Amino acid sequence: MSSGLKIKSEGAIDLLSLGALVNRLDPGIIPFRKATECQIHVSGGEFNVAANLADCFRMNTAIASAMVNYPIGDLIRERVRAMGVKPFYKEMKHNGVNGPNMATVYSDRGLGSRAPVVFYNRANEGAAQLKPGDFDWNAIHAQGVRWFHSGGIFAALSETTGQTIIEGMKAAKAAGAITSFDLNYRAKLWNIWGGEQKAAEIIDGIVKHVDVLVGNEEDLQKGLGIPGPEVGAKSKLDPTVFFSMIDNVVKKYPQVKVVATTLREVHSTNKHSWSAVAWVNGKTYQAPTAELDVLDRVGGGDGFAAGFIYGLLSGESPEESVKLGWAHGALLTTFPGDTTMATVEDVKAFAQGGSARIQR
Repeated sequence: MSSGLKIKSEGAIDLLSLGALVNRLDPGIIPFRKATECQIHVSGGEFNVAANLADCFRMNTAIASAMVNYPIGDLIRERVRAMGVKPFYKEMKHNGVNGPNMATVYSDRGLGSRAPVVFYNRANEGAAQLKPGDFDWNAIHAQGVRWFHSGGIFAALSETTGQTIIEGMKAAKAAGAITSFDLNYRAKLWNIWGGEQKAAEIIDGIVKHVDVLVGNEEDLQKGLGIPGPEVGAKSKLDPTVFFSMIDNVVKKYPQVKVVATTLREVHSTNKHSWSAVAWVNGKTYQAPTAELDVLDRVGGGDGFAAGFIYGLLSGESPEESVKLGWAHGALLTTFPGDTTMATVEDVKAFAQGGSARIQR
């Protein structure tokens, strides 16, 4: 069964992401109000996909983003290099006082019955200032780009970031690249400048240029403004609600060939049941369910997206692509931080049933 996507067989860049780079402060299981030390993880919903594809799946990837010339920017530059991602930066100069800044995400891990807590300092963020014209897309695509990716977190940052995504999508389509968008609806980000109505307006303009959508039923409802059906899911692992919305998605955006998401039932912060599903060119696919012992849940969805895209870029079947995404997302929850520490061999072994905890 074909994915319906016309993916270029070769190119210097397998995937190019457009989005914000951030540093995440992680005090582990200690809440911030009692924290005395933090680990620093470099992250970003769009960057994570490129980093995972480069580091785990050994693909050639790149990131288009803002970069501020000060020590936090230097820290982030180093981590982008370490993950093997090629940068295309819009350089910005810090004024020594109030920015522009590289955003900070504060996220503890929670424990047991205590959920993780996430909040932000995105004041005067450099990436929010990105606008159409900041990147020479023609020069970038002249190197050969197979896949272009962005997401709803970057779209939520300002009036200009959504327009920058649309510009990037149009250039990618003109150059023959596949385009993907992770809806990643974040209420805290959208609520400061328009909420669900603004999100649906901005994202509608983006998704008209998208081939592959990633997002769950909440993302489809709040990000795309598509009403949810009357059907009630038996559990968070039941894909009925998600699949029943696909007809409305494809009716509204007929060029979309693929819609995929993770399914997660949270029993406690550290015990999750985990699966994934995809609608690919008219057919549906579902991964098995795994019982996960979770160390750090942040980034699991980006881990799924990376593995799923890797499968499609590598010519795997839709079914195998969903399993690769599911396996990589599962493994990513066992590492600290937002990006991968797995190898492609680890992922393939898990996808083929390497875990004793898989329930088929």
